[in-house]
Amino acid sequence: MTDDTLLDRALIRLEEAASHLQIDQDVIEKLKYPRETTKTRLLIRMDDGSRKSFLAWRCRYDDTRGPTKGGIRFHPDSNIEEVETLAFWMTFKCAVMNLPYGGGKGAVRVDPRTLSKSELERLSRAYMQAFATTVGPDRDIPAPDVYTNAMIMGWMSDEYNQITGSVTPAVITGKPIALGGSLGRNDATARGGFYLVRHLASELGLARDHTVAIQGFGNAGQFYAQLTAADGNKVVAVSDSAGAIHKADGLDVAKLIAGKNAGKRVADLAAELGATVISADDLISVEADLLVPAALEEMISVDNAGSIKAKVVLELANGPVTADADKVLTNNGVVVLPDILANAGGVTVSYFEWVQNRQGFYWDLEEIHARLKKMMEREGRAVWDIAKERDVSVRSAAYIHALGRLSTAIEAHGTQPFFAG
Repeated sequence: MTDDTLLDRALIRLEEAASHLQIDQDVIEKLKYPRETTKTRLLIRMDDGSRKSFLAWRCRYDDTRGPTKGGIRFHPDSNIEEVETLAFWMTFKCAVMNLPYGGGKGAVRVDPRTLSKSELERLSRAYMQAFATTVGPDRDIPAPDVYTNAMIMGWMSDEYNQITGSVTPAVITGKPIALGGSLGRNDATARGGFYLVRHLASELGLARDHTVAIQGFGNAGQFYAQLTAADGNKVVAVSDSAGAIHKADGLDVAKLIAGKNAGKRVADLAAELGATVISADDLISVEADLLVPAALEEMISVDNAGSIKAKVVLELANGPVTADADKVLTNNGVVVLPDILANAGGVTVSYFEWVQNRQGFYWDLEEIHARLKKMMEREGRAVWDIAKERDVSVRSAAYIHALGRLSTAIEAHGTQPFFAG
């Protein structure tokens, strides 16, 4: 074991990308550390009359290219290291997609499943009370993440409006449609990844009727299953936190999602779907052309990467593959479409929502899908071309692509050679 933090391990990607570019050391120095991280405790009244506190954070990692942007997660294992790392990834994700944002992230250490709806609302509003001077439509724009949703964003937006005395829908994205949310936001993460895979399918060696295994069957996993099944592909295995199921000739995605929406675990649906129950850990090793990690960070490590049989990994989760596992996959000929590109559809449509809020004019769903498709294909093609030209992994290419844009912005403020004459 080492003392490396999650952020230390993430910074390996930055250093590797920098080795391929002629950039000033000032750029690396600026991107090695977050600009600011705020920590607080949220004290709320529980339904039984008691008071309870919850640790909370908000990180603004880098704002060179624009206001910081990033989700807020409610999770019992959240910590400052995770928040800062996610904000670092978001910095590069926005740069990959050429969005006018830097990276941010927020979290509350809580299991929201243990809270009543009223307690959840009080906690959400308390978060905005604590960070009202941190966020803002021109400074830091939150969005939903793990265990948060449109209603929670609506509560936070309303609290910000009450604090500032103005109606400012652009302060938060991922809101309910009726409160200024954007059409197409609910499936944006999965749809962006779907557009990317379909655009690069021939280069990736994926047939139009390829097989798919999905690790994590929450929002992104379910929407990806719907999109890929509708396109003629077979979803052969899925997992959630309680287990996994496998069916070589394809699962009925509609029944699977209906069961999940009814509160069942995927393993509970095995008999109805004619599937075999397997352990959640065995999901990544099933026979499939495409593996889609859509759960949490570092689910694929050096210990299990060698068992992956898929030829392509699409990272819908943030940081699901460790740096050491990356090397194993590369040596085994597995192509990884990295998170900072593959799951960037979410922040891209959040950007669309922010733009619509600021101009007070809203686009129809077809326009949003068309804009997302164009951007995913454009940046996906640029990253793929860099990978081929420089003979590097797609992940390295994505970081090189993003770092080029970040360095140009940072160097525009002046670096050592300029000030040294």
